[in-house]
Formats: sequence, structure tokens, C-alpha cells
Amino acid sequence: MSLTATLLDPILATAPARPLITFYDDATGERIELSAVTTANWVAKAANLLRDECDLEPSGTVAVLLPAHWQTASVLLAVWSCGAEVVGEPAGADLVLCDAGRLDLALAAGPADGVVALSLDAFGRGIEGLPAGVLDFASEVRLHGDEFVPWEPVPADAPALDGIPAADVAARAASRAADLGLSAADRVLATGDWSTREDLVDGLLAVLSAGASLVQVANADGGRLERKYETENCTTRL
Repeated sequence: MSLTATLLDPILATAPARPLITFYDDATGERIELSAVTTANWVAKAANLLRDECDLEPSGTVAVLLPAHWQTASVLLAVWSCGAEVVGEPAGADLVLCDAGRLDLALAAGPADGVVALSLDAFGRGIEGLPAGVLDFASEVRLHGDEFVPWEPVPADAPALDGIPAADVAARAASRAADLGLSAADRVLATGDWSTREDLVDGLLAVLSAGASLVQVANADGGRLERKYETENCTTRL
């Protein structure tokens, strides 16, 4: 079973319509809420794109140069749906996913399977003027189906995160969920980044492992966080 299936399948079985990820950007005023079903659809579309357009295969390596964002969550889970491994450094990665601000860094790494650029635009607008060979996520992902079936089962011992097998990453996420006191009844307000393996496990994977709901705030305005905590019916903070 892939890491994605381990994390998402229990939620889809018990609370498919409940909000899973709510994303705020205090710099733009953006707010978007995704149920577990909607998240799974985005994951499937992204996985189909990565496999069919970028030739991402099991054992492939992907560097993700993106901020904590609902689309980042989707593409991370998509990578693991394909049986591929997320790595921390773009150098040597088969594929790099990046935002516009880190496009030069992604191109300098020279990934064998290319670069996918994400605008992270709230209205789904793409990035204009991309160099030849760089795939625009926003314009391409919508062309792909919202169901994904891997060509072959993903072994539990397949590397998923910086060389760590998927089963071990899932176990680490479950352990951290317990350490943080998270449960399926929680709605978690978070402002952190996912730039390190530890931050990613605590800020996203542990929340999913617990079956909790994530309210992720980018460019957080400290004066408005308490209001969000109350209006979003949050129960804990990260």
C-alpha cells in the first residue's frame, strides 16, 4: 500500500465529506476548503499528470520546492501514489516541482524528467512565459482524470521520504500524532512550513494520520489568528 493510501483511505472511509484541508493566505485574503473527497480528486489528477506527462515511475525521485499549501499537499500525496520518493535536494532528483520563485533553482538541478511549475494561484491561473520544457501545473492538471490506478502495487518498503520506506514514514506520522495528542476529532490550526522532513511529518502527515482536519495559514497575521481559531472551530495549534 502506498503512503497516500495509508493516510487517506481511512479518512475517505469514515469522513469523506468533512473538511480535510482549509487553506488561508493572509497576504491575499484567499480561503479554500477541501473535503477528503476533493483532496483525493486533486491527488489523483496530479498523480495522473506526473505519471503520464512526466513519466514518473515507482522508485523515481522528486524534489518539492513549494511552501505549505493545499496544492503542495496534493502533489506530495500524488508523488507517493505513484510509488515515487520525495527528496529534500533538487540535485540528482528525477523531477522537480517548484513555485515561480524557485524556478531557476529547479532548472539548475537539471532533473532528468524535467520541471513542473505551480503558480499556486487561487483562481487556477498558470504561469506565463515558462521556459521550453517546463510544465505548467495549473493548465495541465485539469486535463487529467480524478481517479488514479497505479500500474503496479507500491511495496511498503519502497522509499517514500529521503530514503525512508513508506511503512516507516506512516509509522513515524502515527507516532508524532500520538505525541502531539491529535485525534480524528481535532481541527488543527497551523502556520509552519514543510521545508524539512520533520516539519512535513508534524505539520501535514501526523494530522492526516490522526484523521484530523488541517487549517493551514500562510503569511499569517498574528493579530487575526485567534479569530481564525474560533471561527474555524479549531481545537489545537501547531
